[in-house]
Amino acid sequence: MRLTLDYLRGASPQSELIVVNDGSTDATPKIAREVLATAETETRLLENFPNRGKGAAVRRGLLAAQRPIGLFFDADLSTPLSETPKVIEPIANEDVDLAFGSRALDRSLIGVHQPWRREYAGRVFNLLVRGTTGLPFWDTQCGFKAFRLEACRPILEMARVDGFAFDVELLFRAQRAGLRLREIPVRWNHAEGSKVDFIHDSLRMLREVLLLRMQGRGD
Repeated sequence: MRLTLDYLRGASPQSELIVVNDGSTDATPKIAREVLATAETETRLLENFPNRGKGAAVRRGLLAAQRPIGLFFDADLSTPLSETPKVIEPIANEDVDLAFGSRALDRSLIGVHQPWRREYAGRVFNLLVRGTTGLPFWDTQCGFKAFRLEACRPILEMARVDGFAFDVELLFRAQRAGLRLREIPVRWNHAEGSKVDFIHDSLRMLREVLLLRMQGRGD
Protein backbone atom coordinates (compact mmCIF):
# COMPACT_ATOMS: atom_id res chain seq x y z
CA MET A 1 0.00 0.00 0.00
CA ARG A 2 2.88 2.36 0.74
CA LEU A 3 4.32 1.61 -2.69
CA THR A 4 1.00 2.58 -4.24
CA LEU A 5 0.83 5.84 -2.31
CA ASP A 6 4.43 6.65 -3.24
CA TYR A 7 3.63 6.02 -6.90
CA LEU A 8 0.51 8.18 -6.85
CA ARG A 9 2.27 11.01 -5.04
CA GLY A 10 4.83 11.22 -7.82
CA ALA A 11 2.82 10.23 -10.91
CA SER A 12 -0.74 11.36 -10.19
CA PRO A 13 -1.21 13.31 -6.94
CA GLN A 14 -4.76 14.29 -7.94
CA SER A 15 -5.84 10.65 -7.87
CA GLU A 16 -7.78 8.90 -5.12
CA LEU A 17 -6.95 5.51 -3.65
CA ILE A 18 -9.85 3.32 -2.51
CA VAL A 19 -8.96 0.21 -0.53
CA VAL A 20 -11.65 -2.43 -0.11
CA ASN A 21 -11.22 -4.84 2.79
CA ASP A 22 -13.33 -7.87 1.91
CA GLY A 23 -14.07 -9.27 5.34
CA SER A 24 -10.50 -9.80 6.53
CA THR A 25 -10.34 -10.99 10.13
CA ASP A 26 -6.60 -10.43 10.61
CA ALA A 27 -4.77 -7.15 11.15
CA THR A 28 -5.33 -5.95 7.57
CA PRO A 29 -7.92 -3.24 8.41
CA LYS A 30 -5.81 -1.83 11.24
CA ILE A 31 -2.67 -1.72 9.08
CA ALA A 32 -4.60 -0.17 6.20
CA ARG A 33 -6.01 2.59 8.39
CA GLU A 34 -2.56 3.39 9.80
CA VAL A 35 -0.98 3.60 6.34
CA LEU A 36 -3.82 5.57 4.79
CA ALA A 37 -3.75 8.06 7.66
CA THR A 38 -0.29 9.18 6.55
CA ALA A 39 -1.22 9.59 2.87
CA GLU A 40 -0.98 12.84 0.97
CA THR A 41 -3.31 11.42 -1.70
CA GLU A 42 -7.07 11.33 -1.10
CA THR A 43 -7.91 7.88 0.29
CA ARG A 44 -10.84 5.82 1.53
CA LEU A 45 -11.12 2.45 3.23
CA LEU A 46 -14.30 0.48 2.51
CA GLU A 47 -15.10 -2.70 4.40
CA ASN A 48 -17.33 -5.65 3.49
CA PHE A 49 -18.57 -7.90 6.29
CA PRO A 50 -18.80 -10.79 5.91
CA ASN A 51 -16.54 -11.66 2.99
CA ARG A 52 -18.50 -11.24 -0.26
CA GLY A 53 -15.90 -12.19 -2.88
CA LYS A 54 -13.42 -10.37 -5.09
CA GLY A 55 -16.02 -9.35 -7.65
CA ALA A 56 -18.18 -7.65 -5.05
CA ALA A 57 -15.17 -5.86 -3.58
CA VAL A 58 -13.98 -4.57 -6.94
CA ARG A 59 -17.44 -3.35 -7.93
CA ARG A 60 -17.91 -1.53 -4.64
CA GLY A 61 -14.60 0.25 -5.01
CA LEU A 62 -15.22 1.29 -8.62
CA LEU A 63 -18.76 2.47 -7.94
CA ALA A 64 -17.46 4.59 -5.05
CA ALA A 65 -14.84 6.28 -7.24
CA GLN A 66 -15.18 10.02 -7.82
CA ARG A 67 -12.64 10.41 -10.63
CA PRO A 68 -13.61 9.90 -14.29
CA ILE A 69 -11.29 6.91 -14.77
CA GLY A 70 -11.16 3.97 -12.36
CA LEU A 71 -8.38 1.38 -12.22
CA PHE A 72 -8.40 -1.76 -10.13
CA PHE A 73 -5.31 -3.83 -9.46
CA ASP A 74 -4.26 -6.62 -7.14
CA ALA A 75 -2.73 -5.59 -3.84
CA ASP A 76 0.33 -7.77 -4.48
CA LEU A 77 1.22 -5.50 -7.44
CA SER A 78 1.79 -8.49 -9.72
CA THR A 79 1.42 -5.94 -12.52
CA PRO A 80 3.77 -3.08 -11.57
CA LEU A 81 2.14 0.31 -11.16
CA SER A 82 4.56 1.67 -13.75
CA GLU A 83 2.33 -0.09 -16.30
CA THR A 84 -0.61 2.14 -15.37
CA PRO A 85 -0.24 4.58 -18.29
CA LYS A 86 -0.71 1.71 -20.74
CA VAL A 87 -4.35 1.28 -19.68
CA ILE A 88 -5.15 4.82 -18.55
CA GLU A 89 -3.94 6.78 -21.59
CA PRO A 90 -6.18 5.08 -24.20
CA ILE A 91 -9.18 6.01 -22.05
CA ALA A 92 -7.94 9.54 -21.35
CA ASN A 93 -7.44 9.98 -25.12
CA GLU A 94 -11.06 8.85 -25.65
CA ASP A 95 -9.99 5.88 -27.79
CA VAL A 96 -11.64 3.22 -25.59
CA ASP A 97 -14.02 2.84 -22.67
CA LEU A 98 -12.37 -0.15 -21.00
CA ALA A 99 -8.69 -1.08 -21.22
CA PHE A 100 -7.24 -4.14 -19.54
CA GLY A 101 -3.88 -5.76 -19.05
CA SER A 102 -3.00 -9.06 -20.68
CA ARG A 103 -0.33 -11.63 -19.91
CA ALA A 104 -1.09 -13.58 -23.08
CA LEU A 105 -0.40 -11.06 -25.85
CA ASP A 106 3.31 -10.86 -25.09
CA ARG A 107 4.50 -13.58 -22.73
CA SER A 108 8.05 -12.21 -22.84
CA LEU A 109 6.77 -9.53 -20.43
CA ILE A 110 6.14 -12.17 -17.74
CA GLY A 111 9.02 -12.06 -15.28
CA VAL A 112 8.04 -14.75 -12.77
CA HIS A 113 5.68 -17.39 -14.13
CA GLN A 114 2.95 -19.17 -12.18
CA PRO A 115 3.42 -22.87 -11.41
CA TRP A 116 3.03 -24.68 -14.74
CA ARG A 117 -0.22 -26.41 -13.76
CA ARG A 118 -1.92 -23.13 -12.83
CA GLU A 119 -0.61 -21.36 -15.92
CA TYR A 120 -1.87 -23.99 -18.34
CA ALA A 121 -5.17 -24.27 -16.50
CA GLY A 122 -5.54 -20.53 -17.06
CA ARG A 123 -4.98 -20.96 -20.77
CA VAL A 124 -7.57 -23.73 -20.94
CA PHE A 125 -10.03 -21.61 -18.97
CA ASN A 126 -9.55 -18.73 -21.38
CA LEU A 127 -10.22 -20.97 -24.36
CA LEU A 128 -13.44 -22.07 -22.69
CA VAL A 129 -14.35 -18.43 -22.05
CA ARG A 130 -13.78 -17.55 -25.70
CA GLY A 131 -15.86 -20.48 -26.89
CA THR A 132 -18.65 -19.93 -24.37
CA THR A 133 -19.06 -16.14 -24.43
CA GLY A 134 -17.72 -15.16 -27.83
CA LEU A 135 -15.24 -12.76 -26.23
CA PRO A 136 -12.21 -12.43 -28.53
CA PHE A 137 -9.67 -11.76 -25.79
CA TRP A 138 -6.75 -13.93 -24.74
CA ASP A 139 -6.54 -13.02 -21.05
CA THR A 140 -9.69 -12.01 -19.20
CA GLN A 141 -8.31 -12.71 -15.72
CA CYS A 142 -5.37 -10.32 -15.37
CA GLY A 143 -6.21 -8.13 -12.39
CA PHE A 144 -5.33 -4.83 -14.02
CA LYS A 145 -8.31 -3.10 -15.64
CA ALA A 146 -9.24 0.53 -16.24
CA PHE A 147 -12.72 1.96 -16.88
CA ARG A 148 -14.22 5.16 -18.20
CA LEU A 149 -16.69 5.26 -15.34
CA GLU A 150 -19.32 7.38 -17.06
CA ALA A 151 -19.67 4.69 -19.74
CA CYS A 152 -19.02 1.65 -17.53
CA ARG A 153 -21.07 2.50 -14.45
CA PRO A 154 -24.25 0.82 -15.84
CA ILE A 155 -22.45 -2.49 -16.40
CA LEU A 156 -20.89 -2.31 -12.94
CA GLU A 157 -24.33 -1.75 -11.42
CA MET A 158 -25.83 -4.68 -13.37
CA ALA A 159 -23.01 -7.14 -12.63
CA ARG A 160 -23.86 -9.96 -10.24
CA VAL A 161 -20.86 -12.34 -10.22
CA ASP A 162 -19.05 -12.06 -6.88
CA GLY A 163 -16.44 -14.75 -7.54
CA PHE A 164 -13.29 -14.86 -9.63
CA ALA A 165 -15.19 -14.90 -12.96
CA PHE A 166 -16.36 -11.33 -12.35
CA ASP A 167 -13.79 -10.12 -14.90
CA VAL A 168 -15.46 -12.21 -17.58
CA GLU A 169 -18.87 -10.80 -16.68
CA LEU A 170 -17.66 -7.19 -16.90
CA LEU A 171 -16.04 -7.74 -20.31
CA PHE A 172 -19.05 -9.72 -21.53
CA ARG A 173 -21.51 -7.02 -20.47
CA ALA A 174 -19.30 -4.25 -21.84
CA GLN A 175 -19.03 -5.89 -25.24
CA ARG A 176 -22.78 -6.52 -25.39
CA ALA A 177 -23.36 -2.87 -24.49
CA GLY A 178 -21.26 -1.77 -27.46
CA LEU A 179 -18.45 -0.27 -25.40
CA ARG A 180 -14.96 0.02 -26.84
CA LEU A 181 -12.58 -2.53 -25.28
CA ARG A 182 -8.84 -2.98 -25.72
CA GLU A 183 -6.56 -5.77 -24.45
CA ILE A 184 -3.05 -4.47 -23.78
CA PRO A 185 0.13 -6.47 -23.00
CA VAL A 186 1.60 -5.62 -19.58
CA ARG A 187 4.48 -6.77 -17.43
CA TRP A 188 3.47 -9.29 -14.79
CA ASN A 189 5.06 -11.39 -12.04
CA HIS A 190 3.54 -14.24 -10.11
CA ALA A 191 3.35 -13.54 -6.38
CA GLU A 192 3.21 -16.37 -3.86
CA GLY A 193 0.39 -16.47 -1.34
CA SER A 194 -2.61 -16.73 -3.67
CA LYS A 195 -5.81 -17.71 -1.86
CA VAL A 196 -7.31 -19.27 -5.00
CA ASP A 197 -8.17 -22.94 -4.53
CA PHE A 198 -7.04 -24.54 -7.79
CA ILE A 199 -9.85 -27.10 -8.18
CA HIS A 200 -12.75 -25.55 -6.26
CA ASP A 201 -12.38 -22.04 -7.69
CA SER A 202 -11.77 -23.29 -11.23
CA LEU A 203 -15.02 -25.25 -11.16
CA ARG A 204 -16.88 -22.29 -9.66
CA MET A 205 -15.53 -19.99 -12.37
CA LEU A 206 -16.69 -22.39 -15.07
CA ARG A 207 -20.18 -22.48 -13.55
CA GLU A 208 -20.29 -18.70 -13.47
CA VAL A 209 -19.21 -18.43 -17.11
CA LEU A 210 -21.81 -20.98 -18.22
CA LEU A 211 -24.47 -19.02 -16.33
CA LEU A 212 -23.38 -15.86 -18.15
CA ARG A 213 -23.89 -17.61 -21.48
CA MET A 214 -27.38 -18.74 -20.47
CA GLN A 215 -28.27 -15.23 -19.33
CA GLY A 216 -26.92 -13.81 -22.59
CA ARG A 217 -29.19 -16.07 -24.61
CA GLY A 218 -32.15 -14.87 -22.60
CA ASP A 219 -31.46 -11.18 -23.24
